[in-house]
Amino acid sequence: MHVKKYLLKGLHRLQKGPGYSYKELLVWYCSNTNTHGPKRIICEGPKKQALWLLLTLLFAGLVCWQWGVFVRTYLGWEVSVALSLGFKTMDFPAVTLCNASPFQYSKVKHLLRDLDELMEAVLDRIVAPEPGRANGSRTLNLTIWNHTPLVLIDERDPRHPVVLDLLGRDNTLNGSAHSSPAPGRTCSAQECKVAMRLCSLNGTACAFWNFTSATQAVTEWYVLQATNIFSQVPRQDLVAMGYSAPRMILACLFGTEPCSHRNFTAIFHPYYGNCYIFNWGMTEKALPSANPGSEFGLKLVLDIGQEDYVPFLASTAGARLLLHEQRTYPFIREEGIYAMTGTETSIGVLVDKLQRMGEPYSPCTVNGSDVAVQNLYSDYNTTYSIQACLHSCFQDHMIHNCSCGHYLYPLPQGESYCNNQDFPDWAHCYLDLRMSVALRETCISMCKESCNDTQYKMTISMADWPSEASEDWILHVLSQERDQSPNITVSRSGIVKLNIYFQEFNYRTIEESAANNIVWLLSNLGGQFGFWMGGSVLCLIEFGEIIIDFLWITIIRLVAFLRSLRQRRARAPRDSPPPTVAELVEAHTNFGFQPDPASQAEGYPHGQPLPIPGTPPPNYDSLRLQPLDTVESDSEGDAI
Repeated sequence: MHVKKYLLKGLHRLQKGPGYSYKELLVWYCSNTNTHGPKRIICEGPKKQALWLLLTLLFAGLVCWQWGVFVRTYLGWEVSVALSLGFKTMDFPAVTLCNASPFQYSKVKHLLRDLDELMEAVLDRIVAPEPGRANGSRTLNLTIWNHTPLVLIDERDPRHPVVLDLLGRDNTLNGSAHSSPAPGRTCSAQECKVAMRLCSLNGTACAFWNFTSATQAVTEWYVLQATNIFSQVPRQDLVAMGYSAPRMILACLFGTEPCSHRNFTAIFHPYYGNCYIFNWGMTEKALPSANPGSEFGLKLVLDIGQEDYVPFLASTAGARLLLHEQRTYPFIREEGIYAMTGTETSIGVLVDKLQRMGEPYSPCTVNGSDVAVQNLYSDYNTTYSIQACLHSCFQDHMIHNCSCGHYLYPLPQGESYCNNQDFPDWAHCYLDLRMSVALRETCISMCKESCNDTQYKMTISMADWPSEASEDWILHVLSQERDQSPNITVSRSGIVKLNIYFQEFNYRTIEESAANNIVWLLSNLGGQFGFWMGGSVLCLIEFGEIIIDFLWITIIRLVAFLRSLRQRRARAPRDSPPPTVAELVEAHTNFGFQPDPASQAEGYPHGQPLPIPGTPPPNYDSLRLQPLDTVESDSEGDAI
């Protein structure tokens, strides 16, 4: 009933029109509002009215400007960072160990034979620039070389630079070629640029990857060709060619508890081969550290087997290690450090825990589910990290643009790794993607940091180990333990001692919090409104009420205007002036009282007499009698 009553009132208001004008409503608001200023506009004289109107509008503008500033600041989602220190027993970090050489040369030599011969010929050509001085007696398999050769770019004549093939031919950059270098056409490293030529589309489109040093050029060229070879070898065969855990891990001690290679989890890293992770936390609970100090940490003795390194693939000797959280994939190439052979490396660890707020304050993710990049490292059952996202993004673009995946990154289901036989243009495509700034920016914009992260800050110190006085007996004992040999089978140049421990049990928590919350926003909005105009929340409600009334009056007037417009359109247009009263009376008068032929044809059968027409009685509304109680009064209509 109440809803019907309100609807009837609204309908009646629409029919009758607004009860107030805009001016009357504004005067009523100024007389009754609690806001300072509007009352003085209608109570003072003309001059003061103008002054108070100007002041009220000025202060209202200041309030709106200040509100805009505060709202914009709040919507900026700024954060404040709080640093706190804690003290408790902490879980020891996961420790990943790799060898600088991914494979043992004795096991991969048959795969790299042709590549090594090409490498030796290239080095002979670089060391002996004169073609006659280079060793030309060996027979080379030029299949790999013809696909991606190394060249010298002779720029002594800048207008006509010449590209010199290191193994026998030269051609200018405009396409002319010769079967052998021209007499005397040699140049030194200062005069020529060493470059790698990468071609696509059957050699019609080529690019040159320039280097400032021949060492960098031949190293990158060898790594690229080795990648092509290893990408075609099954993973289980690659694992068998790497360094095994019993051979690499000679001694292990965690705190006061002995450990061995069985306490490590093995994974295969495409760049470093077999890697081993201590305290990864995949199948067992993470190990805690009882106290800070070197005696409560992890002590390791490693043998990297430097004598069996791949000579052109691993130019650095040592152990690569990384400290990271449990259940996270170790991106040891990007984040790891080297430990030098023949030394004891002590690593003191400090822990920083980062806690970001997340959207909309920080562009971070909790588990990576809201990142628009497929995590290719999910098969390892590890948590999300931004490095995993960036590598997955690059591999996705590699597959999309080059139709194959790079050997260093995991593959999606159903895809294959790049190689020269199946994808002859992959190296050129890979170089374009690697040099693309737009691709890096795209991947960075798509990937997010993890909202909760733990970082391990390391303090590293080194000392010679073993010392000259103890070298003999230590090497004898290590050889006896690993190989059961009375002779020394390990060398000083191949062993590494590591000592990893918590430097102190204080850990730092870096936590984000909202710099401007909703309480800050409301207090500042209210403070500015109260300071400039003496208002409150009730004054805002009053202002909202007057706005609603303004809208209601506008709607009523608009409905009335549309109704009158429709009535005017409903009137039929007349081509001639309307008839007068005399003309209308004459047209409807039957002076002879003759029968109407139309009525005769329609209403009466043939042969029957027609009724005699007569004058009809008057039909005036003023003669109609009605009870007084049925007449609707204006007051009652207003009550409705």
